[in-house]
Amino acid sequence: MLPCQLRSLRLSTVVRPLLLHARTMAAAPEPVVILQEVADKGVITLNRPKALNALNHEMIQLIQPRLKEWEATKSMVIIKGAGEKAFCAGGDVRAIVETVGKPDALGECFFRDEYILNCLIGTLHIPYIALIDGITMGGGVGLSVHGQYRVATERTVFAMPETGIGLFPDVGGSYFLPRLGGRLGMYLALTGHRLKGRDVLKAGVATHVCDAARIGDLEESLLNLQSPYPEDVAAVLQKFHDEAAFSKDAPFSLQSVLPKIQSCFSGASVEEICRNLEKDGSEWALKQLEILKKMSPTSLKVTFQQVERGANLTLQECLTMEHRIVKRIYKEHDFSEGVGAVLIKKHQKPVWKPASLSEVSDEHIASHYFSPLDPAEELPL
Repeated sequence: MLPCQLRSLRLSTVVRPLLLHARTMAAAPEPVVILQEVADKGVITLNRPKALNALNHEMIQLIQPRLKEWEATKSMVIIKGAGEKAFCAGGDVRAIVETVGKPDALGECFFRDEYILNCLIGTLHIPYIALIDGITMGGGVGLSVHGQYRVATERTVFAMPETGIGLFPDVGGSYFLPRLGGRLGMYLALTGHRLKGRDVLKAGVATHVCDAARIGDLEESLLNLQSPYPEDVAAVLQKFHDEAAFSKDAPFSLQSVLPKIQSCFSGASVEEICRNLEKDGSEWALKQLEILKKMSPTSLKVTFQQVERGANLTLQECLTMEHRIVKRIYKEHDFSEGVGAVLIKKHQKPVWKPASLSEVSDEHIASHYFSPLDPAEELPL
């Protein structure tokens, strides 16, 4: 063998493994959650930007134990979403639907673990600051709304759109929705109406607002606090809130229809709400009626009872109730049909079964969805 050939052979034995190592490194998947410790603070970054940071079971399993640990070792926790589009657009319900009916159905553990995490957030003993910059829906609401602080920006889009996919506003929706004041929570729950920007604050969902361009500065200011007291955290949030320039002094976009929301959505049943809207006859009321007609009748009736009951329950009791509902409803036709029509095939024309409110009795809803589970299946809070 010539010297040059020998040298080439030696180089190839070195270069090839290096190339293979580089390819392996390049192919390493990004973590779905980034968990950082910055001195005595913890930072959670939801890291699925291409999926709008949709919450999957792996993310829940990573966040819950670390958050429990940080409660005892950190002075505060910040949670945010990667990218500029979403904090968290919801739970990864498509993955749940794809395993319905299988022995290892994802829904059996996903919802249980998600609700346990929601409860932990709601009972945390240290400041928990959710930077809800961008789309914040469903599961993303559960990761934020129960914490002490929720900071919205002009890019925030908040909604609980579950009645449109055959589900119901879970993740503690039965706790926070009836506490928004008046019948606003019932309206948001049944219609899935989207709140944007400063409206998220005016509705009572957010506690503060911040210009999106300054959300990084806000995070930095919080992380620079030296062993902060709760009042130090509140002062930083208030400073950025006071300096927010977007929609300064703009009225609540729903302000003009709040009396209609109060009167129409105070009905004693979904059917009565529909009759109230029809009787009102305004352009706004008839539009809401059309929206409700597109939703799953079963989901509407479950949601109505859920919100009514939740007004008098603790967060833990609400999550226990929601776990009883979801254990039944996620296996049924409307959930798979709704997710398929809205999120998978995207034709937006689900065929609900039953197809009308008159076919869904309130008695069936109460006895089937809200009754206790076997003790071993109840939510372990």
